[in-house]
Amino acid sequence: MSAGIKLVAKPGEVEFPKGMEGMISRESTKSFVNGAEGFLCYNGIPIQQLAENSTFEEVCYLLMYDALPKETELAAFNQRLLQYREIPDFTYETIYGMPAYTTHPMAALRTAVSTLSLFDESSEEDTPSALERAGINLIAKLPTIVAAVARSRQGLEPVHPRADMPLATNFLYMYTGEEPSPLYAKVMDIILLLHADHGCNASTFTAIAATSSLSDMYSSVVAGICSLKGPLHGGANERVMRMLNEIGTVDNAEPYILNAIARKKKIMGFGHRVYKAYDPRAAILHGYAKDVTRQAGTEKWLQMAEIIERVMIDKLGKKGIYPNVDFFSGTVMASMGIDPSLFTPIFAMGRVPGWVSHILEQRADNRIYRPRFIYTGPMDVDYVPMDER
Repeated sequence: MSAGIKLVAKPGEVEFPKGMEGMISRESTKSFVNGAEGFLCYNGIPIQQLAENSTFEEVCYLLMYDALPKETELAAFNQRLLQYREIPDFTYETIYGMPAYTTHPMAALRTAVSTLSLFDESSEEDTPSALERAGINLIAKLPTIVAAVARSRQGLEPVHPRADMPLATNFLYMYTGEEPSPLYAKVMDIILLLHADHGCNASTFTAIAATSSLSDMYSSVVAGICSLKGPLHGGANERVMRMLNEIGTVDNAEPYILNAIARKKKIMGFGHRVYKAYDPRAAILHGYAKDVTRQAGTEKWLQMAEIIERVMIDKLGKKGIYPNVDFFSGTVMASMGIDPSLFTPIFAMGRVPGWVSHILEQRADNRIYRPRFIYTGPMDVDYVPMDER
């Protein structure tokens, strides 16, 4: 028993932070979130600067190696991503062998990613170089998997990756079968970049807890996907679109939200466990939403969203409830023609470099995670034979 810690107690007798809220799990150089001030940076660089000047591939490098790449370094990194884009035939067969209408897209993603390790001869090697290579392999292949999952759900043949497009552009090409407009390609790159890392969130913690037992890179990333699948983590942007469709019209937006507030109903896309100010990622996507909805002819969704935002901030802003990244990402992706069921797999596609980077960081100074429970069950209970129960 740990000295000074009561590990056997009555229910509610010992106070502790549920969900490990605010507890420190390890040191990290990857990203920092200041929720009180609405600040996010990757390796010290504010997210606004990265969104304006960087690319998803460059951010992947930054998170993995703690520095912006030189031109030759980025070219070499991009080449590695390009060579790993295609997925095994077995992975395609696995995706297309799933029941298209009953399989949750995140379940499909989880299963498909698991197959990748079967075709990586060094997947069980516990060396920094093998782990790094597996991580790059996953970053490169997740867009191909997500696009294949999307097309299989529509009864369409897969579109194989090309080597002449950036990652985000290539994803949209594989998803639709057509080259995307420059605006849509840029916005998809921004969406992935904004989701690349976000401190010690549930899925990242799950991934590093898995790798702390020296489990392989693929298993650890699958663990992250499993955590992200939960509706309290991923999927909020999908529910934003359900809410907008339920509201239906611009004129109905304000009365709908006022009624929901009066009934203390949770409004999708608002509030965050860390942010008590405006999520900077939401502000960035709000700007792009204007151009995307104009090009797509879906201005109605943005008008509704802006009314909801105004009412929510007016009524609940003092309580620290502001839009989060999900509020505008759903509107943007739906306007680009992406089915809402694919929003969370796209979230995973963007977050995988964060998971990989934290896994590598954990393994460089590893100690297996072994927290404790407070036992609140009975003690000294004798076994009762079956015929006496």
